[in-house]
Amino acid sequence: MQWFSGGICILFVFVCYQNMEAEGKVPAVKQIGTYIKEEMSVNAWKNCMMVMLTEEDLTTESLSWKNYILKKLDSVYPICGFSETLTEYDTQIESNLSNGLLAENEQESKKTQSDKKEEEKENEETQENPEGEQSSEEKTGTEKEQSSEEKTGTEKEQSSEEKTNPEETPTNIDVPADSGKVVEISREKLKDFDYLVQNFYQVDRTTTVDSSQLNVDTLLGKSMKLEGSNENVQILIYHTHSQEGYADSTPGDSNTSVVGVAEYLTSLLREKYGFNVMHHTGEYDVKDRDNAYSYAGPALEQILAENPSIEVVIDLHRDGVAETTHLVSEVNGKQTAQIMFFNGLSRTTANGDIPYLQNPYLSDNLALSFQMKLTAEEYYPGFTRSNYLKGYRYNLHYRPKSLLIEVGAQTNTVEEAKNAMEPLADILHKVLSP
Repeated sequence: MQWFSGGICILFVFVCYQNMEAEGKVPAVKQIGTYIKEEMSVNAWKNCMMVMLTEEDLTTESLSWKNYILKKLDSVYPICGFSETLTEYDTQIESNLSNGLLAENEQESKKTQSDKKEEEKENEETQENPEGEQSSEEKTGTEKEQSSEEKTGTEKEQSSEEKTNPEETPTNIDVPADSGKVVEISREKLKDFDYLVQNFYQVDRTTTVDSSQLNVDTLLGKSMKLEGSNENVQILIYHTHSQEGYADSTPGDSNTSVVGVAEYLTSLLREKYGFNVMHHTGEYDVKDRDNAYSYAGPALEQILAENPSIEVVIDLHRDGVAETTHLVSEVNGKQTAQIMFFNGLSRTTANGDIPYLQNPYLSDNLALSFQMKLTAEEYYPGFTRSNYLKGYRYNLHYRPKSLLIEVGAQTNTVEEAKNAMEPLADILHKVLSP
């Protein structure tokens, strides 16, 4: 029965095959073969597409459409990939200085850590051997300890509110007006470098100085006398930090700030001593105090270009000290703010000479500030603080006779600061007049 049924089915298939062939249709066997081939091809294509899509997704998943196009272009033109190797450079004034300061920061930090370890080791050795050598904490005359309010040399171009000398006690002086010298300082003693530094200077720990720069014969050998007449401008007074005020200054009133103090100095130099003086009141520290020296530079260049007769440039500041410090002396019966002459050496202890802050007039700057200090000590002893030496330049490179003067501090009154202009004007007259 089974064989019979199977034979009937085969016969049925054969009859159908013959009918299809007679009608011109593709034989059933070929249809089946074609179907199988098509299915196999479609499945293979689908598998291939899935692999391709998966690989593309892995590489482009995080790319934006712009980067995707650039990537495709780069595959055709490999030079496009060069743009990926370029880095942005933030071009700004004193950018090299900022980089230098950052490098010094790192070196200073490492040096500080190293010094601490050495101190701890030496302290341990000292405890074991009390009669041994002195610890490294004891400083020489050129390494006096600055007060805790000082700013270090690792900051971008520093403000004049650097906390400089330790707390100073008031000095009472009674100097008759227009009198001769009160004291005579031995020139022979000044030839001793240690004596000179200990009695006339305070050297910031961020810089170094030696006898080649602080040589009394050189410092006194340079003439600081004015060469031109007063028909043209001889002295320029300006302020890198014009916003500096005093204990009783009125906010917004420049007459009660360092600008007003300088205006009084200007009038004294003009009316009493006959100098031709320009007082520039430009503001460079209003929005960005840290870069005030950079902002003031172009203005100075323009003023000096327009007035080539200017021989002396004075940047008048007000210092910043601890609130418990009162920088005051008594001159001619008046409470008078003490002043300080400030020099930048364009050299740091960490990196040596700073090539991008060169000062061709450094030796002249040092000579002028020393002659001012020496004159002050002989005529108004106690009126001036030690000349301060630090590592940078402070725009003292525009003229040989350039001075940066700190007049008192934020703890002084406006009256004390203005009183200081009277002996200061006299000292300038003694040093500059032919």
